[in-house]
Amino acid sequence: MNIFISVYHMVRSIFTFPKKLFINSKESKIKKEKEQEQKDRIARIQEEIKTQSQGLDNKKNDESDNIQSGDGLDELVERKRVSFDYVVKNDIGQTIKGSFDALSESEVKAFLINEGYEIISITPQKKMNMEIKLPGFGKMKAGDISFALTQLSTYIRAGIPLIDSVRILAKQTSQPSKRKIYDRIVYDLVTGESFSKALEHQSDVFPRLLINMVKTSEMTGDLPSVLDEMSEYYTSIEESKKQMMSALTYPLVVLVLTIIVLVFCLIFIVPSFTSMYDAGEKELPIITQFTMSLSSFVGNYWYLLLIGLIVLLVAYQMAYHSIKSFRKTMQTFFMKLPVIGKIIIYNEVNMFTKTFASLLNHSVNISDSMDILSKISNNEIYKEIIMNTLDTLSKGGKISSSFRGHWAFPIVAYEMLVTGESTGQLGTMMEKVSNHFGSLHKNMIGSIKSLIEPITLVILAFAVGFILISIIVPMFGMYETIT
Repeated sequence: MNIFISVYHMVRSIFTFPKKLFINSKESKIKKEKEQEQKDRIARIQEEIKTQSQGLDNKKNDESDNIQSGDGLDELVERKRVSFDYVVKNDIGQTIKGSFDALSESEVKAFLINEGYEIISITPQKKMNMEIKLPGFGKMKAGDISFALTQLSTYIRAGIPLIDSVRILAKQTSQPSKRKIYDRIVYDLVTGESFSKALEHQSDVFPRLLINMVKTSEMTGDLPSVLDEMSEYYTSIEESKKQMMSALTYPLVVLVLTIIVLVFCLIFIVPSFTSMYDAGEKELPIITQFTMSLSSFVGNYWYLLLIGLIVLLVAYQMAYHSIKSFRKTMQTFFMKLPVIGKIIIYNEVNMFTKTFASLLNHSVNISDSMDILSKISNNEIYKEIIMNTLDTLSKGGKISSSFRGHWAFPIVAYEMLVTGESTGQLGTMMEKVSNHFGSLHKNMIGSIKSLIEPITLVILAFAVGFILISIIVPMFGMYETIT
């Protein structure tokens, strides 16, 4: 019986084999057609993007014949970009809203389809919803840059291509502003731009140092190592900022509380004693007269004081950011204060030498390093030193001659700079200078933090005590008169 069953299955398989072969062949053909259709769709999208870019290039060449360099064309392209709001669905059905700067709506559509999104809507951004870009705003924070660079380095070392790594960053962020930044990088990489060029297109977001370091890594072919080093660099910057904020938070809180307590006493407590003292015929002490006059002035003109304070702060900020001479004067003033000045100088020397060492260790020549440092530094005193160094180098002089005897550059740092210059180990010596002054800066902030707490409490006690004494002293005179 088993023999007949085996023979039956064998005969059946012989007759059904052609049918299975035909079905498998048909499924394979359908699968290949789908793959080819997907490849054709991506190629068509990329061709559309390139065609639009070429059309824009031709249009710009017709409009302006005096543009000879690619940078000039890029600037015109940037001015013609329009912001579009879009609503899409990702591969798991989540609805995502965002914005993208492009030359046309079809370009946005092509990009989103290429990224695998299902488009729901694309609309030009209304003027009232346009992003307002102010100087200093829009830049990524040092902590965010450090985290993003660490992730990119990890993905690249794991064998994930750069463009896919940036796509991961774009998809995992929940902030539309960051997704827009990453999407722009992906778009530039898809159109054939280098990573450094993609970052340079958003120079208002990414620091110039990072752009130049990435450009250097593209020449050496060691992008992950540079990303790791830049991540450590921006992590140290973020830690320095947190240390400064931690040291300033307590005194600022105490200062605000002191002002609130003083205003409360002057407006609500002192006036209740004023009528009582006015009824008396005895002359009040000078301290009491001053307190009562101050109370009357604050009570009647508090809104003018508040408006004046706000105007003063806004004017200071505007002048500091827009007037170079004012900014330099204020920086010089703060840097020459007894204790605060040392903290600022130590921090500036730490950041300057750390950046200089990083550039030198990645084979960036000294002149280019100084040029980059002059553009990323926010301190006018150090910018002046760097510009003097560039002038000295152009005349064939040494770097150290521009730092010799300068009050903003400590003697220890100068001597190590001279040593590094004479031994040919300038990068290594700058790293040691950075580590030394970084530790000094950290220790001084810790000392100031522990010292400033009792000082602020003494100031608060003195201010409140002054008002209380000015109120109590006349009471002794009234008591003597009654007795």
